[in-house]
Amino acid sequence: MTRPVVGVAGLGAMGRPIAARLAAHGFEVLGLDPHVTLDGVRRVDRLDEADVVLVIVPTDDDVTAVVTGILAAPRHRATHDPGRTGGRRQVIAICSSVRPETCRTLATDAAARGVDLLDVALTGGIRGAEGGTLNLLVGGDPAVAARLGGIFAVIASAYHVLGPVGAGQVAKAASNLIHWAEIVAIRESLRLADAYGVKPSDLRDALQQGGTDSRTLRELELMKFTWWEKDITVAEAMAAEVGIPLPVAGLSRRLMPTVTVESVRDLLS
Repeated sequence: MTRPVVGVAGLGAMGRPIAARLAAHGFEVLGLDPHVTLDGVRRVDRLDEADVVLVIVPTDDDVTAVVTGILAAPRHRATHDPGRTGGRRQVIAICSSVRPETCRTLATDAAARGVDLLDVALTGGIRGAEGGTLNLLVGGDPAVAARLGGIFAVIASAYHVLGPVGAGQVAKAASNLIHWAEIVAIRESLRLADAYGVKPSDLRDALQQGGTDSRTLRELELMKFTWWEKDITVAEAMAAEVGIPLPVAGLSRRLMPTVTVESVRDLLS
């Protein structure tokens, strides 16, 4: 069977390396982004030709606008060449970090138009996107996710279907809470050690050999510390809906503004 045509909506920090990897691995890739062009990716104004669309834009409103636009457009290629996907439905994968309810609402709209929708939250950051080692947290029909297995194999080292649409975003929120709290805790512990004359870089090397090892600990100085406010806001809104307090998230919100690339670099130098 011919490989699916993959549309990527949003060629930003994550979308660009994902699109580039797919193109390099022989996929026909369409890029929907008014500001970015990329070698090997055909720039388009609409994604009705795409069999699979990866939506990688910043906000809930952006995701809603992109998905609504896709659902409103006819799929010319699917109409004239149904053999390309074996007559299967178009698949939209929401890869942005958004609220679960946004995904569920759009999944209902998509189903009414004969389109399958998954939420495929990305973890692993820009380096994971560049190296094809993302960990994908998926919500939706496992059979639909399996149809994207060839795409996932290029951009990720693993994917996990965790429940219905929205489950991927729940899992990403949980991952984000751990990530930002861990950054705060690691810097705090290294600063304490530094004050007592233990070199932070030496301590970090030692900690990597024990139970506190983590990717965050190993790659702290490579991180940009962006999106923490959005991530925590989303998690806090989700928690408020179910009446669960998030005191550690509140502490992370208060302390993350003090964690900068420069302060971490100086600490580990």
